[in-house]
Amino acid sequence: MLNVAELPELQKRRSEKWSGHAPGVIASTVAEMDFDLAGPIARVLHDAIDRSDLGYAFEVPRPLQEAFTGFAERRLGWTVDPARITVVPDVMAGLIELSRVLAPGGSVGFATAAYPPFLRQIPQAGLRTVLMPLRPDGWFDLDRLGDALRDGLDVLVLANPHNPTGRVLPREELEQIAELCASYGAWVLADEIHAPLVLPGATHVPWLEVSDAARECGIVLTSASKAFNLAGLKTALVVTAADRTQSVVRRLPYTAEQAGLLGVLATEVAFSQCDDWLDAVLRQLDENRAYLDANLPDRIVWTPPEATYLAWLDCRGLGLNAEPSTYFLEHAKVALARGTDYDPAANGFVRLNFGTGPKLLEELVSRLRSVLD
Repeated sequence: MLNVAELPELQKRRSEKWSGHAPGVIASTVAEMDFDLAGPIARVLHDAIDRSDLGYAFEVPRPLQEAFTGFAERRLGWTVDPARITVVPDVMAGLIELSRVLAPGGSVGFATAAYPPFLRQIPQAGLRTVLMPLRPDGWFDLDRLGDALRDGLDVLVLANPHNPTGRVLPREELEQIAELCASYGAWVLADEIHAPLVLPGATHVPWLEVSDAARECGIVLTSASKAFNLAGLKTALVVTAADRTQSVVRRLPYTAEQAGLLGVLATEVAFSQCDDWLDAVLRQLDENRAYLDANLPDRIVWTPPEATYLAWLDCRGLGLNAEPSTYFLEHAKVALARGTDYDPAANGFVRLNFGTGPKLLEELVSRLRSVLD
């Protein structure tokens, strides 16, 4: 069911992951998967182009509401009120504008390592960032969160599942985060963009299913962009479960027409007609995760992720004289994401994207091993 083009064909793509690399370089950086689009998504996009249907999106169409509420119930065990779904262009834009509404000029905290736009774009929006390093075991540091809240933290951005480590936060931990934030009057913006990509062995708990405290202080942002590879189509969803939080969302400067119509159409189909394709992706990612665990060079340290197609690799034990991503690009023709882009303190780390077919992943690992052996 899943198909991945050969490397020369992948390099013809103009998306961020594959642009700008020399011929023969395997790109394993940006969070885009290499699998061909799900058939129903490809068809709906072709149909829209055939009828020249490329105008503005309008409001939140009922088919999109029904598609997401059905997916949330079916796949995530999450009951969503369709009236509390709002469309925004993408998750990052929604996070920034919600933070501006909630705490203009205030403080926004998040765990590090973190999605690089958290580090770059939040300060550019006139907001102060509070970095909260994860514990050495990769768990969220509740003590650091408590300190930040006592210092006046306004907004916590909570990535669950976490990027780049792929950790899925358990319910007990989420409950404690909710109680802490609610007790200090802080808001939680839960980035659940990777929730459909939880792998066997873990279970995602949607933020708005955690507790009354979570519902009163929290807003969820999600999208089909990661699980169905639709990032360029610019459609994301903001979901609430309380009047208090919905009143915040109403103050957003966005309207649905600022999202992409093709994104709306593709998202409807992704959430309603592509379960079989997503199941195939999850099986392949699970196999890829196991392959990496068995075949990565011994001196690379990692914890296999519970979700996503991203591997956070500690290369400090390799004894390289160069930054690891630079070394592997120059010597192995493998492009990996630099750790310090995710955490200023993550020298010696890289992030590897394993959302590809087994043939390309095997070649990637072989190249890494060859330049280390």
